[in-house]
Amino acid sequence: MNEIYEKLLKCYDIVQKKVNFKPEIALVLGSGLGNFADEIDVTYELDYHDIDGFPVSTAPTHEGKFIFGYINEIPIVCMKGRIHYYEGYSVSDAVLPIRLLKLMGAKVLFLTNASGGINTSFQIGDFMLIRDHIANFVPSPLIGPNIDELGVRFPDMSNIYKDELCKIVLKVSKEINIHVQQGTYIQLTGPNYETPAEIKMCKMLGADAVGMSTAIEAIAANHCGLNCVGISCISNMASGISKNPLSEEEVTETGKMVAPKFKELVKKSIIAIHENYINK
Repeated sequence: MNEIYEKLLKCYDIVQKKVNFKPEIALVLGSGLGNFADEIDVTYELDYHDIDGFPVSTAPTHEGKFIFGYINEIPIVCMKGRIHYYEGYSVSDAVLPIRLLKLMGAKVLFLTNASGGINTSFQIGDFMLIRDHIANFVPSPLIGPNIDELGVRFPDMSNIYKDELCKIVLKVSKEINIHVQQGTYIQLTGPNYETPAEIKMCKMLGADAVGMSTAIEAIAANHCGLNCVGISCISNMASGISKNPLSEEEVTETGKMVAPKFKELVKKSIIAIHENYINK
């Protein structure tokens, strides 16, 4: 058996023994956005440390646990802390949680992150609906022998962030009067922030926002048939665009500032996705 798939199945077996829950929607919370978990009617919590072989979050503000529960009676699982490639894990470990969410039964993956704004029409605190991404600067999580149990060898990537799901989020944002930008996200490795020259390159490539996660997760999700939608919080303007040095504190503070709007947008989007996509 493929070693990566074998490890995935072992983690899944442990989760099944510890938690009796089948989620409909999976949510990954990005840097500074973890307090959304307060909106969940919690049934179970499972620390990553309690899953033998599972990678553990080491990034600041990422608590590193699964939250199982309900939003308006919709069963969801929330990752309060993700795994980043820059933490030193293999790319297959970085996307192991995403594949695990699929095995748990999730039908939709809702990705969130904090990012640096490249598009100069963006402002700090804006939300950007991710319509596409650039992942050429990080290894593909599909490199190596294909895991046929998850998906095909050469998966199509033309609609990773499902257009139907994006339209639902945009409709919700208009109904609750929260402006949402749209754009292309680029993932670089991190953990260092980018140089001004690198940001110029990203802009030339067509990126509107830059970060250190998410794209590889979306690739893995698309490969295994997990329908994906993503929102990025512009936590700072990128290097060379911002005149100030970049810092982790700025990311955290922006997360706190946008928390009320973020909670409302994500919560109502989840309800709308349940009603208009999963149960249509």
